[in-house]
Amino acid sequence: MRILVVGNGGREHAIAWKLSQSPLVDKVYCVPGNGGTRLEHKCENVSLLKIEEILCFAKENKIDITVVGPEAPLVEGITDLFKAEGLKIFGPSKQGAMLEGSKAFAKDFMKKYNVKTAAYEVFETAAEAMRYLTECSYPAVIKADGLAAGKGVVICSSFEEAKQCIESFMIDDIFKGAGKKIVIEEYLEGVEASILTVTDGKTIIPLLSAKDHKTIYEDNKGPNTGGMGVVSPNPYCSEEVLEAFKRDIMIPTIEGILSEGIDYTGVIFFGIMITKKGVYNLEYNVRMGDPETQAVLPLMESDFIELILKALDKKLDEYNIKWKNKHACTVVAASGGYPADYKTGFIIKGLDTVQEKVFIAGAKYDGNELVTSGGRVLVVTSLGDSLQEARVKAYNEIKKISFEGIYYRKDIGQ
Repeated sequence: MRILVVGNGGREHAIAWKLSQSPLVDKVYCVPGNGGTRLEHKCENVSLLKIEEILCFAKENKIDITVVGPEAPLVEGITDLFKAEGLKIFGPSKQGAMLEGSKAFAKDFMKKYNVKTAAYEVFETAAEAMRYLTECSYPAVIKADGLAAGKGVVICSSFEEAKQCIESFMIDDIFKGAGKKIVIEEYLEGVEASILTVTDGKTIIPLLSAKDHKTIYEDNKGPNTGGMGVVSPNPYCSEEVLEAFKRDIMIPTIEGILSEGIDYTGVIFFGIMITKKGVYNLEYNVRMGDPETQAVLPLMESDFIELILKALDKKLDEYNIKWKNKHACTVVAASGGYPADYKTGFIIKGLDTVQEKVFIAGAKYDGNELVTSGGRVLVVTSLGDSLQEARVKAYNEIKKISFEGIYYRKDIGQ
């Protein structure tokens, strides 16, 4: 089979790497890919960006299945376009992608179908939102309605902080339109967990749980990033928690998708909060997480393309995913200054000495040199019989890598 993977991050490198291991897969085209996918077995980078160009490439090169990594093309409607041309694609329709494309849409969907979630209000003007700030309790969570690269959620501990947040979202327009509408919701205290699932639109199967570390600094301090590291399985996801998740969140969600008649074949990523009052859904993503994917896929014993084929054939109810009896620890190495301003173009050294798996995210080749090109540059993923063993291995190996301004948290999985 000839597979096309859309995207250029660490998640897409992990997807391409896992797909390339299948004996069913002959070739993986990565559009546009990155410095890691360029060297991966069976993989080839193709420099295309527009959906229409990707569609033409898929038709001309007789692509069997397209796998979409990031959310933006899904929200734009890449799945609808491909299906209209009779092409197989793994990812939800434009309507399904609204579960991530609009926080307000997602919260209203959860409310309608009794998915357990935090209380909330939606605002389309700064004046209305400001008035609400005088009566809501703190801390309060403010979310940009649209796509904001994982940075559109702010926990505000006071009226003054919330006021500044609303001004930056709605008036200063820092997210270029994505924050013109906002959701303000109650703050839930507890432990977050990421649970990726695969669905064919009627059956839904959870993958292993994961724990992301969002803030830039240790001890959960500093601004949110796209994710600075992850461990899987999540040590807080007990059987009791997973049962509550399935009962109160996962099953009502798929029932809602069926009831709405939404065309959804792909991944639903649940960001949940485990509290003393129960398990709540914070948000949906309509694609695999980053960096969760870089921890979860190395733990998957099963053939990933077989899972995708079962989903596309609407036969997920026949499939059982097999997992390695291991723990994964994934540590992100970022550019100095990220998630604010940072410099790029620095040579990455030491990769040839690393014995664990490295997934490249923000790096490209400049001649024969791999150089930094993004905020999150790469991740090191290690597996171990225990979380502690995986942590030790990951940190021992990431120490071997260097580039100017390299930064990584020292407490992933601690």
